[in-house]
Amino acid sequence: MNRALGSYQAGVYQALAEADLHPDWVAGISIGAVNAALIAGNPPERRVEKLREFWEAVSTPPLGVPRLASIDIKDDVIHRVINQTRALGIMLFGAPHFFTPRLLSPVFWPSQNADQLSFYDVAPLRATLERLVDFDRLNASAMRFSVGAVNVKTANFVYFDATTHRIGPAHIIASGSLPPGFSLVSNTPLQWVLDSRPRLDTLAFQVDLWSAHGELPRNLGEADVRQKEIQFSSRTRAATDQYKRAQKLLLKDLPTELLDRPEVKMLAAEADEKVCNIVHLIYNAKN
Repeated sequence: MNRALGSYQAGVYQALAEADLHPDWVAGISIGAVNAALIAGNPPERRVEKLREFWEAVSTPPLGVPRLASIDIKDDVIHRVINQTRALGIMLFGAPHFFTPRLLSPVFWPSQNADQLSFYDVAPLRATLERLVDFDRLNASAMRFSVGAVNVKTANFVYFDATTHRIGPAHIIASGSLPPGFSLVSNTPLQWVLDSRPRLDTLAFQVDLWSAHGELPRNLGEADVRQKEIQFSSRTRAATDQYKRAQKLLLKDLPTELLDRPEVKMLAAEADEKVCNIVHLIYNAKN
């Protein structure tokens, strides 16, 4: 699901580029980390081209059966069956240039290596990233690059940032790991951007793939999707709501004798007069 949804982020970047809006910082988690690497790891004139090349490659049906794009399917039931059939094919055979099923399932042949405790092998994704992303450019670019992942041992979130780390394919793959499919607390890097110091006037485009609003599910597949929408969109809203509350703190109205208190200084660090506009773009699925 995330694999297909991620192309929406690529489309948003294309629209920004066509409007001559070029970000100076890209941050992503999961499939957003892949899109961010394709953007930061290429010159401006080739970013859309590389995004399109990636998404066309990984969207190829695993059995080589072409997608009949010219057929406009009106019947919801047929449309749903076709989508589920495609999903089943990807689950059984993987996605070209992205991931392949492990020949020896960890269910029957468990491994002592943590990076092999998954149903799928993401070696094809590593090869694709190495082919499409110039990591020397990504690490040296004026465009800042950040990806987030979860430390499995501590359950804490950690960010890999080109200003402090030498970024490679492993960082992108770690951000996209979702056990047991691939060998997990937040899905939005917005908080990392907002917590950056010193704060600057900011225009942020937050591109979300999960909508808080949706219909009642009609089958188990839709119920699973709706569960993910509720789970991930709630975390996104929590981050933006927390930031809004912090910026509404009226510190200037506090009595002077309270300004030196530690808790007031902590609040002052969170609330400032910098301008921050967050444009929230949300993908809405069509059944």
